[in-house]
Amino acid sequence: ELVKKESGSDIEINKTTINLSNNLSIQKFQLLTGFYSGIHNEYPGSGYIDFHKENIIIMSSRGLLAFKQGLIDDTEDFKQISTNVNDFIGLEQYDKNKWFSLKDILIFNDKIFVSFTEEIENDCWNTSIVSANMDYENIKFTKLFSAQDCIHSINNIDGQFNAHQSGGRIISFDNDHILFSTGDYRSRHLAQDKQSLNGKVLKINISTGNYEIISMGHRNPQGLYFDKNNNIILETEHGPQGGDEINIIEVSKINQDELQNYGWAISSAGEHYQGRVEKNEKIYEKYPLHNSHSEYGFIEPIKSFVPSIGISEIVKIGSNRYVVSSLKDKSIYFFELDGQNKIINFEKVEVSERIRDLKFKDNHLYLFMEDSASIGIINLG
Repeated sequence: ELVKKESGSDIEINKTTINLSNNLSIQKFQLLTGFYSGIHNEYPGSGYIDFHKENIIIMSSRGLLAFKQGLIDDTEDFKQISTNVNDFIGLEQYDKNKWFSLKDILIFNDKIFVSFTEEIENDCWNTSIVSANMDYENIKFTKLFSAQDCIHSINNIDGQFNAHQSGGRIISFDNDHILFSTGDYRSRHLAQDKQSLNGKVLKINISTGNYEIISMGHRNPQGLYFDKNNNIILETEHGPQGGDEINIIEVSKINQDELQNYGWAISSAGEHYQGRVEKNEKIYEKYPLHNSHSEYGFIEPIKSFVPSIGISEIVKIGSNRYVVSSLKDKSIYFFELDGQNKIINFEKVEVSERIRDLKFKDNHLYLFMEDSASIGIINLG
């Protein structure tokens, strides 16, 4: 993939159409070249989607960036954009594990933001952001945000490490700020540590990189959506063995003294891997995973998934109507929120591929499907 990136050559595509349930169909545009290295699967590649003006932008988990003009069809390939992202994460990091990768892309106010797992010190990691002015020929990223602390892949408190639990979702908040999610890298205690940036959602100034923590007690936040009309942030996160969550962060409470706390790793509907067996006794003593959140002073999720679905991104598609995607369950889920922010009319549509990213534009859902390295488009009109 890095050789393809270095060549600057086009990304070839092939179009097919697949019928789904509920009278929906998906136009599938498989990326035949360039997307070769996955975050979960060894092959093909994982990726992310965003838009700039009328162009669709795609980025692979190893930093290949490309665009296509106008509406997507099968008559024109994606054109590569040259970048210096390899200055921040490259072959040395990718060789250590496939979970070291780029984590999201956001294009906002003619700027591009990319999150990635940064090796801050040797074998010590956290999730960082680079940014640049949007350009279609050559993008020169600079560091916007990086934590001072990092999680060592070997020498850590619990002797466990997993960079799949890195978060990394970026969304726009206002003209001066973005929102950014961080995971706990399986150092579970960090999610309840107010001095740590891990297991949090952060508000970051896009000019200075200054930040504030707006919520805590998260495991691995994979989806964020700022619903301006309802003044809430919808957050999705992976649970352990069960316990994926959809949470609501109330914007009106962000600047109050007490952080909104979602309970990980004290409360969860899930279990530690392998469950309540003898070898897990010490883990459960330290991180009990109570089924109730509210009884222990935490905010209840508006939905927990048991078993886990591998929840990913969340978007809004209409008045109080939303879609959330999944990796493990290879499906999308439509739902609405009632006047008390309770989920109603929850409906599953199988897609049959892991969905790494999800966007909504002009009444169309755009999915990055990583089992085939494809962009899927569902017309909701």
